[in-house]
Amino acid sequence: MTERHILVCSCEDTMPQAAAAVRRACPGAKVSEGRQFCRAELERFRTAAQGREPLIVSCTQEAPLFGEVAAELGVPAPAFVNIRETAGWSSEAREALPKMAALLAAAAEPTPATPVVALKSDGVALLYGKDERIIEAAQLLKEHLDITVLLTPGAAPAPPRVTEFPVVRGFIRNAKGALGGFEVTVDGYATPHPSSRDELIFGPTRDAAVSRCDLIIDLSGGAPLFPAADLRDGYLRADPGDAAAVLRLVMKARDLTGEFEKPRYISFHEEQCAHSRASIVGCHRCLDLCPTGAIAPAGNHVAIDAAICAGCGQCAAACPTGAAAYALPPADALLRRLRTLLAAYRQAGGREPVVLFHDGEHGTDLVDALARFGDGLPANVLPVAVNEVTQVGLEVVAAAFAYGAAAVRFLLRAKPRHDIAGLAKTIALAGAILGGLGFNGPRAATIETDDPDALGMALRTLSAMPPAVEAAQFAPVGGKREVLRLSLRELHGVAPAPRDVVPLPADAPFGAVIVDTTGCTLCLSCVSACPTGALSGDPDKPMLRFSEDACVQCGLCRATCPEKVIALQPQIDFRAATAQARVIKQEEPFACIRCGKPFGVKSTIERVAAKLEGKHWMY
Repeated sequence: MTERHILVCSCEDTMPQAAAAVRRACPGAKVSEGRQFCRAELERFRTAAQGREPLIVSCTQEAPLFGEVAAELGVPAPAFVNIRETAGWSSEAREALPKMAALLAAAAEPTPATPVVALKSDGVALLYGKDERIIEAAQLLKEHLDITVLLTPGAAPAPPRVTEFPVVRGFIRNAKGALGGFEVTVDGYATPHPSSRDELIFGPTRDAAVSRCDLIIDLSGGAPLFPAADLRDGYLRADPGDAAAVLRLVMKARDLTGEFEKPRYISFHEEQCAHSRASIVGCHRCLDLCPTGAIAPAGNHVAIDAAICAGCGQCAAACPTGAAAYALPPADALLRRLRTLLAAYRQAGGREPVVLFHDGEHGTDLVDALARFGDGLPANVLPVAVNEVTQVGLEVVAAAFAYGAAAVRFLLRAKPRHDIAGLAKTIALAGAILGGLGFNGPRAATIETDDPDALGMALRTLSAMPPAVEAAQFAPVGGKREVLRLSLRELHGVAPAPRDVVPLPADAPFGAVIVDTTGCTLCLSCVSACPTGALSGDPDKPMLRFSEDACVQCGLCRATCPEKVIALQPQIDFRAATAQARVIKQEEPFACIRCGKPFGVKSTIERVAAKLEGKHWMY
């Protein structure tokens, strides 16, 4: 922050001036205060923009104006932070000065660039509907797209005077793909006779006809063709009885020709995936949670179709090995922002911070509405905008409390656009760990509403929950699994009542392997199946060892064991990170009776020999 210049505006004195709090929270930073940088004091912005220090402006409403001025001056655009709707416009504005300082401090944290996926559409469109309304939509789009109309069975509109685009009949059995690469299978496919007079007369039908197109416009009024259909790029669907919705759809479809880019939301490392080994399935958490069907098995690992992925992030939040990690932003970048936010809030005199995770589309609108038409956010609620609330994993929640948060809330729609089971599991897992470490009360929970007043009420009625007495200051470094381990270890270090072992709910990514040693033959099938090296053997003697810190509870060992003597015990042992591998079972090797070379487990060979004794000429 010592290299930053921060412009703090009171927005024509509609909120308290926060410059003094910013100076406390950001010692060494250059701070300038004003009341109208966008109009009367615009020259001050020009001067600051031409300075040597990177610039942060406490306004997002006038960001286009400031960006335009920066472009005219030939200097980089500043960073913009909204401290007005999030803090200054509130009935608790005077108490919100530490929050304003914290939001400005967090803006200095760099955000890594997100990789992108290239999509290309040539404008080949399939319009799917049941009556004249789909024909009307096609008429509006025929000059912009390469149109084919597919009528559902039973539809028989009047034939056109001039055939400007193909009209066929059939119903879609299934569809796959995304913008620029759809494949549709049609049953009952038929083309009309050119001699059709008062209505279209269709010829013989055939099934399993395949159509490929760049986008699908669905006005059939039936069930959507895809799960989480609103999140499928290139699939446009509206109620045919809603004329306004159909018009909006048509206007959107007109622009879907050309080359496009979308974020590659998930970075995936297949070598870390614990999905299966030797055709035996172990971990399937991501497959169970993906709302769009973008994830599919691909041998020992899964594959993520980046064109279909809509970025909900539940796969990354649930992935126990870190093979799938969110990239918008990565977990370590989000944790660095949280660290700065909470540290600056505390430095400026703030107390009992509540971190509110929200998305940019729904959550930002709700926060703005609460500020403009209600009492605004409480002074201790620190809003953190993320791409999708469901991307937040256990490592982020644990780090928030380690850094000094008193509570964490997730702002969701009253009717979510997709299943939020992954977030529910994350909250349940975090609750078990926090409760086991002495953080009493509902520390992590959701607020599901579309009403700004309900949001304000839910936040204002939060019972007082003190944070950790001493906040951690660790710097998050490494991949997702490493950051998760570090966050939990630091949380344990500042917990009110730390315990070494905390039981966890089923499907947790930490735990022990319990082996019935009386039935174990030390065949070591589990060792060969373990994807993380949690189970290991010894090259010189029959031995099975277990390292709990490496176990992700994928279940491959349990599924592979021929004796079925392995069970999983979900728990977190905070001593595991520094503990040596534990010997589960060890036996003497059996030496060959001719050459003396060890080649098996002594008890197993003796048991086999005893069964064969007197029943075979060699024994």
